[in-house]
Amino acid sequence: MKINGNAIKPGNVITHDGGLWVAVKTAHVKPGKGGAFAQVELKNLIDGRKLNERFRSSDTVERVRLEQKDYTFLYEQGEMLVFMDTTTYEQIELHKDFVGEDRAQYLQDGMLVTVEFHEERPIGIALPDSVVLEIVEADAVVKGQTASSSYKPAKASNGMRILIPPYMGVGEKVLVSTETGEYMRRADQA
Repeated sequence: MKINGNAIKPGNVITHDGGLWVAVKTAHVKPGKGGAFAQVELKNLIDGRKLNERFRSSDTVERVRLEQKDYTFLYEQGEMLVFMDTTTYEQIELHKDFVGEDRAQYLQDGMLVTVEFHEERPIGIALPDSVVLEIVEADAVVKGQTASSSYKPAKASNGMRILIPPYMGVGEKVLVSTETGEYMRRADQA
C-alpha cells in the first residue's frame, strides 16, 4: 500500500532503498523557506542499521503489512529457542540473538508470544508486557534506610537482578516489565 512520506508514523514498516525499515521516530518540520517535510528515523529490520531520512509530502513509500502469528514458547536448545504455532502446531526455531539476550531471559515454558513475518520470514517477536517471576534471593533491609523510595536488590527465578520493596522476601512472586526490566507490583496470589 502506497502512502505519502509525511503520513509515516512510528511503528510503520516500509520498503526503502531495497530493504525493510521500521519508523522509530517521526518529526514534521516546516522550515521558513521551502516545503514541509517529515524527518523520519528508520531502523532496518534485517540488520539493525539506523538511518535518518527526509520525506516530502510528494514522496510516496510502500507500507508493508506484516503477518502476525501467535506462538507458544516451548524450550531452549543450545543457542536456539523453539516455538510452536498455536493453530497449526508447527514448530519453528529462532536464534537467541534474533530474540535478543536481554529479552530471551523473560521467556517461560508455555508463554504466548507474537511473531511477525514478512513473506514467510520471521522478522520480529513481541513478548507480553509483563511476566511473573519468583524471588529466589533477597538482600536484608539496611536498618535506618528510611527514604521512601528505598528498594533492595533481589535475584529472580530467571537469574535476573531486580530492585524490590524492602518488605518483600524470598518466595514472593512479582510482576516485572519486559520493556524496562523493573519491578511493577506484587503478583496476584492465586
